Amino acid sequence: MTDTPTQLFIGGAWVDAADGATMPVDDPATGEILCHVADAGPKDARLAEEAAVAAQEAWARTAPRARSEILRRAYELILERTDELAHLMTSEMGKPLAEARGEVAYAAEFFRWFSEEAVRIDGGHGVLPDGRNRMLLSRRPVGPCLLITPWNFPLAMGTRKIGPAIAAGCTMVLKPAPQTPLSSLALAEILKEAGLPDGVLNVVTTSRAGEVCEPLLRGGRIRKLSFTGSTNVGRLLLAQCADAVVRTSMELGGNAPFIVFDDADLDVAVDGAMLAKMRNMGEACTAANRFFVHRSVVEEFGRRLAERMGALVVGPGTRDGVDVGPLIDSAGRAKVAELVGDAVERGARVLVGGRTPEGPGCFYPPTVLTDVDPGSRLMDTEIFGPVAAILTFDDEDEVVRRANDTPWGLVGYVFTEGLDRALRVSERLEVGMVGLNTGLVSNPAAPFGGVKQSGLGREGGRVGIDEFLEYQYLAVPVR
Repeated sequence: MTDTPTQLFIGGAWVDAADGATMPVDDPATGEILCHVADAGPKDARLAEEAAVAAQEAWARTAPRARSEILRRAYELILERTDELAHLMTSEMGKPLAEARGEVAYAAEFFRWFSEEAVRIDGGHGVLPDGRNRMLLSRRPVGPCLLITPWNFPLAMGTRKIGPAIAAGCTMVLKPAPQTPLSSLALAEILKEAGLPDGVLNVVTTSRAGEVCEPLLRGGRIRKLSFTGSTNVGRLLLAQCADAVVRTSMELGGNAPFIVFDDADLDVAVDGAMLAKMRNMGEACTAANRFFVHRSVVEEFGRRLAERMGALVVGPGTRDGVDVGPLIDSAGRAKVAELVGDAVERGARVLVGGRTPEGPGCFYPPTVLTDVDPGSRLMDTEIFGPVAAILTFDDEDEVVRRANDTPWGLVGYVFTEGLDRALRVSERLEVGMVGLNTGLVSNPAAPFGGVKQSGLGREGGRVGIDEFLEYQYLAVPVR
């Protein structure tokens, strides 16, 4: 941890918070403090904003190929430092090292993807209907951006936002989650080494998010907000963006249905359930939250899933052979325990897990519940933990109605061997993404995002860079 920067990164320099404040970074596996990092306040936020604004004009004029090459070098540096970054992420967030290494590769791929998109920004030309005027379209960066990232994928959520911003020619102020600032600081160091000019990326770590972010959003110089986090916080930020009409993209909460039909291959369905539920200990917006299993196969599915979940090894992420690390903090674990307790009180049966272990760390065992009452709180709350709650259904119309009965619409999972049913149900689900016979939908080459209260806009894919670009139309009369 000694080699990781712990100061703010503003204007290309590592600096302390103006008031000297620091905040602790905890290891969720032990509860011990790993280190202290600078705790930015409003003055630091203004300095970061000023650096981004000052760098914007020159950065926007930088050749697309130059921006592309910076991202490509950063991609290679991330991969070279896979073990170092994985250990850092596991220390501050808790996920097992094998999973952390997977996130490093996933994170790096966003830089490679957007390095290729940087040189493909295009415009257009056309003859207007009157035949006497021409239309020239160009695309230009939206301007300085505020990027707010969550703690659950601290490296990948950074690169997913920074990559397209750099490719488009935007400068940035990045505010990482206070639980996991180290991954973002390490990323800033890598980008500086890759040749990113001073002021293009500024990182403010803080426990005072409201004091830091609200003045930036209301001030008029930040022109774009990209936020990943809870729907409640997203609503608050949208309101703050209204004053200066700040462009926004929001990746918010989820309540993913996981539907297993009677004709599903149960081996495939259980494999998919393990991916969709247990990635990142269930602490993912894409995590399967509600398992709807056809009545004819629910007992067999539940038995197989409980067997697989019960075989997982729980422990510190740095220990060999561990499959499930700790949850992010004690509040997160308490929430999961309360949701399970409520379901059990309403009649749910615990097939495996369900008890908070004693001892240090924020651990919670992989848990499978069946006979879950639809009125249980975990049916309309993002669990964010290793708990699979199983309900039964009898027909297609019923399960689609129940799956859509939520204000969220990020992702859904459908398991069936019937092509007609697969397409029919997928098209009826009110979600931005569908995993068809798979429990993994995230990919840098695909547009990631949801509908309803799961957010606005898309990240990744060919459309990911669009969120950071504006169109300009030039009218040209031809005599």
